[in-house]
Amino acid sequence: AINGFGRIGRLVFRALAEQGLLGNEVEVVAVGDIVPADNLAYLLKYDSTQGRFKGEVSSKKSSADKEDDDVLVVNGKDIHVVSARQPSGLPWKDLGVELVIESTGLFTSADAAQGHIEAGAKKVIISAPAKGDGIATLVMGVNHESYEPANHHIISNASCTTNCLAPLVYVLLKEGFGIEEGLMTTVHAYTATQKTVDGPSRKDWKGGRSAAINIIPSGTG
Repeated sequence: AINGFGRIGRLVFRALAEQGLLGNEVEVVAVGDIVPADNLAYLLKYDSTQGRFKGEVSSKKSSADKEDDDVLVVNGKDIHVVSARQPSGLPWKDLGVELVIESTGLFTSADAAQGHIEAGAKKVIISAPAKGDGIATLVMGVNHESYEPANHHIISNASCTTNCLAPLVYVLLKEGFGIEEGLMTTVHAYTATQKTVDGPSRKDWKGGRSAAINIIPSGTG
């Protein structure tokens, strides 16, 4: 299942489809999101950056009494769209969910992500840096071989910045060069939380500037 069918969630789904994994090695049986399935189908099918989804995408109601569509239909296969205030309230056990991609950006601590396990899932991958202790952070090509199936039930895939920087640092350390000190800058695309025109931003005044025409200094994970 994919919990949070926003930018990251949809790209995970597209990657599974384009790599031939969807419906073969991986079955996505559910999507956790508060958005109706017909809107999610539209966003998946037509992507301003990635282009059209290479497959058939539609939506439908699971029963006649539903007000909104709650089933995504991709290449003829039904994917239930479900929602709950907390992960523990999601119907993972009933749907037979084994692995959850947690991509809402909201449930990144061990306690919060544990809700997916309580709901019936066996494993959780957080698509963001984990908050607090108790969650292993694994980066493919760097330390993914340290994954322990018997002990690691919730893991973090780190941030986009970490996935860019860690392989470079790993090679330097592996080859015996070492690093005494370093400085790095991430040039990041603008995200859904930014504004199209200048506006107020309580957290960070700079962050309220129009994303398309400003380079905005910010911290990173």
